[in-house]
Amino acid sequence: MTLPAPGAEATARLGELSRRLEEAAARLRAGDVEPEDAKRLAGECAELAADAAVELDRLARGEERDAAPGQEELL
Repeated sequence: MTLPAPGAEATARLGELSRRLEEAAARLRAGDVEPEDAKRLAGECAELAADAAVELDRLARGEERDAAPGQEELL
């Protein structure tokens, strides 16, 4: 049984978040989005960017996404 490389989950998650951000940005750039849809897409982009920032932080710290309870570092 092969274990995933450290950070593999975070890297995969970042790839998915990046893909979703690019799709939303392309829709916004297309210019054929209704104002309410544009507002929703902009909010979705903000959420995706925040999620990506969390994953980047975890990756930089060398943490996996689903650490066992009590295993996270206290600041």
